[in-house]
Amino acid sequence: MTPTLAQLAATVHGGALLAALAFTLALTLKSVRDYTTAGPMLPDEVVRRFRGYAVWALARLAVWALLVAGYWALAGALWWQGVATLLGHQTTMAGVALAAALAIAGATLWRFVHALLHNPGLIVASSHYRISRFYPLWARLSPARLRRIEQGLLVAGLVPMLLGALAPARTGDRAGSLLLLATLALLLGLAALASQRPRAPARQGRAGSRERPNLLLIGCDTLRADWLGCAGHPRGLTPNIDALAAAGTQFAHCYVPCGRTAPSLISLLTGTWPQTHGIRDNFVADAATRLRVPSLPRLLGAAGYRSEAISDWCGADLGKFDFGFDRLDLPDDSWNLRYLLRQGPKDLRLFLSLFLHNRLGKRLLPEVYYLGGVPSTSALGAEVRARLSRLAEDERPFLLNAFFSTTHPPFACEHPYYARYAEPGYSGPSKFAMARLTDPFEIIRRQGEPRREFDLDQILRLYDGCVKRFDDEVGAILEHLEHCGLADRTLVAIYSDHGMEFFEHDTWGQGNSVLSDHSARIPLIVRDPLERGGHRIEGIVRSVDLAPTLLERCGLRPPPAMDGVSLAACLGGAPAPALTAYTESGIWLTDLPGMPEGHLRYPDLLGLLDVPDHRSGTLAIRPEYADLVVRAKDRMVREGRWKLTYQPLVAGAIWQLFDLERDPDCRHDRAAAHPEVVARLRARLQPWLH
Repeated sequence: MTPTLAQLAATVHGGALLAALAFTLALTLKSVRDYTTAGPMLPDEVVRRFRGYAVWALARLAVWALLVAGYWALAGALWWQGVATLLGHQTTMAGVALAAALAIAGATLWRFVHALLHNPGLIVASSHYRISRFYPLWARLSPARLRRIEQGLLVAGLVPMLLGALAPARTGDRAGSLLLLATLALLLGLAALASQRPRAPARQGRAGSRERPNLLLIGCDTLRADWLGCAGHPRGLTPNIDALAAAGTQFAHCYVPCGRTAPSLISLLTGTWPQTHGIRDNFVADAATRLRVPSLPRLLGAAGYRSEAISDWCGADLGKFDFGFDRLDLPDDSWNLRYLLRQGPKDLRLFLSLFLHNRLGKRLLPEVYYLGGVPSTSALGAEVRARLSRLAEDERPFLLNAFFSTTHPPFACEHPYYARYAEPGYSGPSKFAMARLTDPFEIIRRQGEPRREFDLDQILRLYDGCVKRFDDEVGAILEHLEHCGLADRTLVAIYSDHGMEFFEHDTWGQGNSVLSDHSARIPLIVRDPLERGGHRIEGIVRSVDLAPTLLERCGLRPPPAMDGVSLAACLGGAPAPALTAYTESGIWLTDLPGMPEGHLRYPDLLGLLDVPDHRSGTLAIRPEYADLVVRAKDRMVREGRWKLTYQPLVAGAIWQLFDLERDPDCRHDRAAAHPEVVARLRARLQPWLH
């Protein structure tokens, strides 16, 4: 007997719903049993206040998991209905439910395999399991093989579904066919929406002029200055950035005032020291996000510029602090307990990531899309090019700040870059990303581990791949800028917020040591369409000098509140003025190897953090430790060849002097031999010791 439309709908949709519910329940129960949160763990008295919110966040993710599972369950149900119709079998609820369950399992396995090859950092970021278990499977994968399998699956899936949807019409049940065809169209439409890339037509732009140029700032978190080919790196990883330097101005010795993202970006975009703008590290209360100094986007906006900022998971600070950008395309503040709880436990997070690390997921579930440590370089680059196309249509000049996380730990990268420089036979835990950086306690503990605990050679090769990946994206953006006809009206700057320490002075990370220059010194390359370029500036400059330089280049006078000075003359080849660079360390997560005995200390990160406003969930330093954290910072000043470092002790301080021309790695203290230099630089440093 031919089923009615109601019977057909009840069987197909009911079986799919049954399978999706069972899968979601099992996944949620496992997630609760193995519950872990993203980000730093906090004391129990803090977490207890948010238990209700954590339950809501878990339920919210479970609903999204049900919707994703339901999508694939419905696809499986339609497929089985089509197969059963073609074979002349009756469509039963049990058969549909079984087919739906197999479809969920098969789709999850397929997306897992796809991520394992193309973006394994996605799995590393949310996996409870040793990634090495999947190395044999990874070794059998290739893009061509996956494409062939995918094409086969599409044919094997869509043909029965389409024939099955048309089958009821052959028996006179047009309504049944329309229902099935509409369901199939919905599934295909959602798939197309998820895989859609932003359009970036190369229209001839009108924005900007040579006198009032557009400003394109391209930043990369944790990009070391000495990893560029134009800085002498032997691998030649950055041909596109090197070409930009050859056509512009390379500032060979540019320093940030703090090797942490928030204070560094604020200093760069306001031209002020942390002591002036007030942000000394990443963990600040909500009131401090209202900047007390003028910013580059606001000043340019008052002069008729449009301003936009776009980033992936590392760029939340560009929206957390009120810089005044007209448009933001960024994650929410990741140093926020509510945000971290919404990312949920690992099992649910991993399942959703496999299907929603795309444009659809970015719109519907941004907390999962913007997972820390998961690269989105390809997607972000495509968005940047699309924004350039739209900005080009307006006659007003623009500021576009694009900030990438490509070179940030754990140095996960997209295919084929993570394997491009690795030893083929490497089978350790850091094959796809720096190991043991996904659990909050592991991150803190690893800060205190010695070098022998790390696969440093492999980690450096991963970093090589990340740098190469960023350079390729820079090349694609600059090529698109040329196609839009904007290259001769756009000033381009390459920058970073800080570098990275790879145990040069016994520690790894960002902003932990002032003895090494590898955190404090950043790449800064500026191509000005009015200048011939090809300049390398050897003098000391600071990131606080960039904002006044850009303002002057746009015909605006830098405000008196800016601590930096304009380097506009350097863009034409003039030497840098005699400047003093200043850097302070960031908050230490725990005691570090090589920290001097008797150094001022404070509790580790778990004891430092609190949530002062439960409504916002923002993580901040406990007020009772705020002064101690600032007093305990290591500091350094550099003038010319000399660098003076200061490390505060419980009683007194350690002062060391280094000659960077003869001793670039800062291994030999020259303070005793040059007391007059120490005295001069101590006087320079004194105003910053607060």
